[in-house]
Amino acid sequence: MPKHIRASALTALTAAALAAGTVLTAPAAGAAPKAAAPKFLSASQLPPHPTSAWTAGPVTEGFPEGLGFCVSTEGVLDYDYRHREFRTDLDTSAVQLTVVTGTAAQAKALAKHYDDLIRTCADRIEESSSDIEAEGRDYGSLPVEEGARVRGLHTETSWGATDISLLSVGRDGRTVTVVSWGQMGDFGDAPVGAFKKTTTTAVNKLY
Repeated sequence: MPKHIRASALTALTAAALAAGTVLTAPAAGAAPKAAAPKFLSASQLPPHPTSAWTAGPVTEGFPEGLGFCVSTEGVLDYDYRHREFRTDLDTSAVQLTVVTGTAAQAKALAKHYDDLIRTCADRIEESSSDIEAEGRDYGSLPVEEGARVRGLHTETSWGATDISLLSVGRDGRTVTVVSWGQMGDFGDAPVGAFKKTTTTAVNKLY
């Protein structure tokens, strides 16, 4: 999603994520121990772009800025965060986050927390800025490992910028992955079927 929309909503969304995430807060001593690193998507496993090939960045420690729009670490345990960003030569981008928790129960709670943040993201965007109209859609669950869910988010600004994102949350044991895809456009431009395939691959590929 273009940076002009991120900038207008990021502050309010961070505050909202803090409020939504307090149920998962715990002392730093509860942080998950290091574990075998989960695997990431490759560029060829993203929804095909009609005119430009995907390029994959390196796997990087930490939480990606690109997910801070709807998902954040506020109020969540100090887990092992790693991410990989992807881009095309045009205005299309994607990111995958993996989070290794301490137990399967923690991962289940975290996956629900992230899905709740994505589900309520459109409302929080509109509350944060009168210049942005937002709509979310639920594209359903996927039968992969411990499950995954795909959602869509469309935003339109008062000055005419329109953007579409697809986001998913999936879990394998005590590891959670979040995948985000975005470009200019609306729901009619969203490759929902291909993104569901990407999400299924992302969860299956973790281990």
